[in-house]
Amino acid sequence: MLFTGHSEHTIDAKLRLAIPAKYRNQWDPVQDGGAWYCIPWPTGHVRLYTEATFKQLALQGANTLAPQEAQAGLESSLYGFSERVEMDSAGRIMIPKSHMEWTGLSSEVVVVGARVRLEVHNRAAWNATARQRFESLPDLIARLGSGPSRPGTE
Repeated sequence: MLFTGHSEHTIDAKLRLAIPAKYRNQWDPVQDGGAWYCIPWPTGHVRLYTEATFKQLALQGANTLAPQEAQAGLESSLYGFSERVEMDSAGRIMIPKSHMEWTGLSSEVVVVGARVRLEVHNRAAWNATARQRFESLPDLIARLGSGPSRPGTE
């Protein structure tokens, strides 16, 4: 699935987040799996992957019984912090309490489409930096080598 755009939402007192309809309407349980994987991210948001995408990305690369120490540490942390969360009949998932605490998420959030994942950000923080992030797009694209440099500098 390709996720684009963003939508303001609220996480309720039971830590439930409604997956926005524009994303939920793309959902195919047969193709995308029956759940989401929720990963707390150190920059203050959670990342949500469909079950199928998470499994596909997780299984890329070499598997070994004796990974190098850095790889083993990454795997135990990343997958140890990841939680599978099921969507209820109302299209809601429950964000794990530990994820809310570690990321500092509040109840007022923005759900952001980020290519193959959704990200859940604090609404105030997202809105406060939106203009800056928008204006930095040309530099980011140039830095990553994904396109032309800043207009007028080619």
